[in-house]
Amino acid sequence: MPVRSVLIVDDSKTELMFLTDLLQKNQMTVRTAEGADEAFKRLSEGKPDLILMDVVMPGQNGYQLTRSINRSPEYKDIPIILCTSKSLETDRVWGMRQGARDYITKPVNPGELLAKIKALG
Repeated sequence: MPVRSVLIVDDSKTELMFLTDLLQKNQMTVRTAEGADEAFKRLSEGKPDLILMDVVMPGQNGYQLTRSINRSPEYKDIPIILCTSKSLETDRVWGMRQGARDYITKPVNPGELLAKIKALG
């Protein structure tokens, strides 16, 4: 099933705009959230096909939010790609252990991100 709707969770308005523009140009519907509370609000409004998640955010970080989503019966089947500036191998491994399906580092390479999204579908 191809990815048609994406929830982007990131506290950077610049990153939200960049990713939204990229995904919309590739025929995806995008909703955004700037933190954990807003992310759960967006999830309750409708289940996306994919979540793109930043790691470094105020309050609950992306690792914690990924774990919370994966432990929630109604949302655990939504794939999450962590999209972060944290580029160490230990960061990637920890993210995958929290339940992320994939991991991409910023600055995001559009071709790489679209390939990872396509691989999920």
